[in-house]
Amino acid sequence: MKKTLNIGMVGYKFMGRAHSSGWSRLSVFFDTNCHICMKAICGRNTEWVRESAYKLGWESYETNYEELVKRDDIDIIDITTPSNFHKDIAIEAANAGKHIFCEKPLALGLDDAREMVTAVKKTGVKNQIGFNYRTIPAIRLAKKLIKDGRLGRIFHFRGSYLQDFIIDPDFPLIWRLDKNVAGSGALGDLGAHVIDLARYLVGEIDTVAAMSKTFIKERPVVQKMQGLSAVAQENADRAKVTVDDATMFMCEFDNGALGIIESTRFAQGHKNTLSIEINGEKGSIRFSLERLNELEFLDATLPVQLQGFSNILATNGEHEFIHAWWPDGHIIGWDHTFVHQFYEFTQAVINDTTTSPDFYEGMKCSQVLYAVEKSALEKSWVCVSSL
Repeated sequence: MKKTLNIGMVGYKFMGRAHSSGWSRLSVFFDTNCHICMKAICGRNTEWVRESAYKLGWESYETNYEELVKRDDIDIIDITTPSNFHKDIAIEAANAGKHIFCEKPLALGLDDAREMVTAVKKTGVKNQIGFNYRTIPAIRLAKKLIKDGRLGRIFHFRGSYLQDFIIDPDFPLIWRLDKNVAGSGALGDLGAHVIDLARYLVGEIDTVAAMSKTFIKERPVVQKMQGLSAVAQENADRAKVTVDDATMFMCEFDNGALGIIESTRFAQGHKNTLSIEINGEKGSIRFSLERLNELEFLDATLPVQLQGFSNILATNGEHEFIHAWWPDGHIIGWDHTFVHQFYEFTQAVINDTTTSPDFYEGMKCSQVLYAVEKSALEKSWVCVSSL
């Protein structure tokens, strides 16, 4: 008889919707060897969370995460809240013996991230962080090419995550622009993904030298938040923006490779552009989230007249995860990555195997984030491992 995994999710807005979509489709497309039950959703506003439970397909709802965590019919706690809630919910869940999936960045800051790692180690619960871009088939192919030595020694990593949704100076002061809630701005929200891909594909980041900028220093006070957008109060007062609008940094990896990473919400014309390029002695790879089914690969071991970037369409059954979806050549999208990460997480729970990326890897990303912030403030190189 198949085991049932009952999911309890905290948060119901932008990421809550994405996670709900992922959970609802998991057993439809993947053989999970278990039953996935979307048991309960949690949020502070009774009216909104009740409506979200109905709309997103959850059996019940709670308005207090402590009540959700205490429920005997919950096996997994999925955290999709703003960063300032991550630590308390995760530690409460760990102490209650619940397995935990948590959105990135892992915590409000490095100290909180370390406390979360300590809590899950102490209780032994399965834990995973939502670096969903690791599960894109083209990224998995890039990982395999590097592991197989097709790029040889790595020299360079270039990564950027560009958006433009807050360029308007009258865009309201949403929670993502409040350091006490978000931890950091473009760096933690966008840069965390690039840092994780850099660590996943190239190796540990050893030292960083950064600069950051807040272009719009005051914004209208929010009346109502709606996912990534918001409505400002009429004739609203303006309040201080306390996070970065853009951050960029140079880095050196522990294997000697050099890197440049940029994150900004002020790149006009870019709605959600994550791009990476890796250069090695035997070849190079390029990837863009806007064409997430494709990976560009240059094989420098070929005769010169045959060299050039080839476009690989990672949509046939030989590529990881694709077998569960559609016939060869039928593309997948951003939302499919949430299904992929939940598949790997639930298999670790069911089979009692290790998870990846786990809270420790999330903490290592937080360590880099902290080093970057410190470097930008002090205008100096910072050694990541010293923090």
